[in-house]
Amino acid sequence: MRNDGLAGTAEHPADRVLTVPNALSALRLLLVPVFAALILGGHDLWALLVLAVSGASDWLDGRLARRWQQVTRLGQVLDPAADRLFIFAALLGMALRELVPWWLVVVIVARDLGIVALGLLLARLGRGPLPVSDLGKAATFALLYAFPLILLASLGGPVGAVARPLGWAFAMWGTALYWWAGLRYAAHVRVLMRARAAA
Repeated sequence: MRNDGLAGTAEHPADRVLTVPNALSALRLLLVPVFAALILGGHDLWALLVLAVSGASDWLDGRLARRWQQVTRLGQVLDPAADRLFIFAALLGMALRELVPWWLVVVIVARDLGIVALGLLLARLGRGPLPVSDLGKAATFALLYAFPLILLASLGGPVGAVARPLGWAFAMWGTALYWWAGLRYAAHVRVLMRARAAA
């Protein structure tokens, strides 16, 4: 089945650019430097608000794309890119403020660099990016919940006492799932490479 370039599903994404879900993903990309400036400046409550807006738009753009059949190739790139940039900005800002250890930054960034390398390999094979898996979505969800909770913990008080263990639980689970999803992605690329070699 070929898409007509207008309607798009996860299996058959459209080639459109100007859609509401793509606009929401672009908004999230624009919010990344705003969030980075806020977190580096110590404006934690505003940074949390930006994270909340980003999380809401992330949920909304995916829902609208599926309901309105506006899943596009551009959206399949923009959406995970916005997620990864938010994760990177949060990690880097919090590490610079000594709210998270640098080893966590290294572990997560190393995984993303591996995914970028696999994406370049897929492009050489003439394949587009593989769709984000449910495991990858769960990992991203956990990490994007971890950072606001860890930020809340830095405020202290009873809220901070509850937020700290929850935030680190999400961070550890999210990191483990992030790597698991990455390894599954690598295994999928390996299967594609073997199939091409056999052909």
